[in-house]
Amino acid sequence: MRNSIRRGVAPAILLAALFGSRGIAAEHTQDSLETVKQNVQGGRAVLVDVRERREWDAGHLQGAIFLPLSRLRNVDPGVLGSILPKDKTVYCHCAIGVRVLPAADILQQHGYEVRPLKAGYKDLLRAGFPKAER
Repeated sequence: MRNSIRRGVAPAILLAALFGSRGIAAEHTQDSLETVKQNVQGGRAVLVDVRERREWDAGHLQGAIFLPLSRLRNVDPGVLGSILPKDKTVYCHCAIGVRVLPAADILQQHGYEVRPLKAGYKDLLRAGFPKAER
């Protein structure tokens, strides 16, 4: 019992520390990675990388839009509209699927249809998403 309490409490404390007291409303999408790939390739969706610059520079997915969470937290809505189309589904990804949840909350507040991915960058590469050439 003691270990199960620790396992439940520690992640909750970590998430509260990372994202503040407002909580997280977004949930990871249930769309399969194959569906995500088809939607992006078919032009019905865009892939947004919310990792930070050093992570992006170390490698990113072909066609992904770079919009780090740190920038997204303070982005001007007019600038956001010039970066992301409102008529497409937005799939967000990060390294391990944590930062996508607050990113999705922010984008949803700006009127975007967002589906945060639990799969991280390396998972997406393994699933066949192409890596961008430098």
